[in-house]
Amino acid sequence: MNSAGHKRQNRGVSRLGTVFLLCVLTVVALVYLIPLCWTVASALRPASSLYEYANPLTWRTFVPDRVTLANLQNIFVNLGFGRALANSFIVAVASIVLGVAVNSMAGFALAKFQFPGKGLLFFMVLITFMVPFEAIVIPLYLVVSRLGIINSYYALILPAVGNGLAIFLFKQFFEEVPSELLEAARVDGASWMRIFWGIVMPLSMPVVVSVVVMLFMFQWNALFWPLVAAHSSQYQMVQVAVATHVTAEEAHWANLFSSALAASLPPMLLFLFLQKYYVRGISNTGFK
Repeated sequence: MNSAGHKRQNRGVSRLGTVFLLCVLTVVALVYLIPLCWTVASALRPASSLYEYANPLTWRTFVPDRVTLANLQNIFVNLGFGRALANSFIVAVASIVLGVAVNSMAGFALAKFQFPGKGLLFFMVLITFMVPFEAIVIPLYLVVSRLGIINSYYALILPAVGNGLAIFLFKQFFEEVPSELLEAARVDGASWMRIFWGIVMPLSMPVVVSVVVMLFMFQWNALFWPLVAAHSSQYQMVQVAVATHVTAEEAHWANLFSSALAASLPPMLLFLFLQKYYVRGISNTGFK
């Protein structure tokens, strides 16, 4: 076979590989999309016909024949779901503001300063995001209880401010910032705080966006710690509110589907809006 024949054969193999890859990705996408479509359809379907097309699965399972907002109206008007959404927003925004400030300064110190115990300190930072949260929940509860802030916004916000993965991402990014730039600013008389907030942070927007998305998702999806630290309905967070529709005795499926849909929209919109910055930030830190 001549070289032209080899090229045609290689192009054919390449096309087959592309088609196979597209088929695999389509199947994977369907695995993720089917539960999402079922949830959306069930949330917008009247509660009386919730199980009408559940078995067997057909296209009518995912397309409601009559659309209603009664389920969403019920959870917001009668069950106070809006309060849980507001609580999660407050906790997420406060955690993001404090978390970006604290974790970025910690990452900058680990990246640009030399001090005794730096290696051990960074090792401990790495350990913090490898240990399961369930392993530290009892000591954490005792600390928060001794501080007298159980059942408050402080109990929900403060434990999430220091984040080992966020410190790691900031450190990786700051190591790429030229030290000559910082030394030139020092020669001009700038303080370290002015250098950090005036020069370093404006260069760090991609990794800041990555940390913002990560902290928001962490707090928005939190269930275990809010259950332990805030038992009052006044501080109930969104995932706890969703879980209350299922008990040992019964499950209110219409409320469950509609609250799950309402709880999913904010993180989906945030991620879609910041997606390209998030990917760029993760790539810049070399954390893939």
